[in-house]
Amino acid sequence: MAMLTDEMLLESYQMATLLDLEREFIALLLAEIHRRNLISDPTVLH
Repeated sequence: MAMLTDEMLLESYQMATLLDLEREFIALLLAEIHRRNLISDPTVLH
């Protein structure tokens, strides 16, 4: 995940949720988003 830019990480999360990929994968992306403190408004992520 360290190789992903912040923008790529957020886009990956959005696409993963849109495609309804496995929950474990989405959870990994979301954990990294939180670790990087990328979202201050939790309603942005669904």
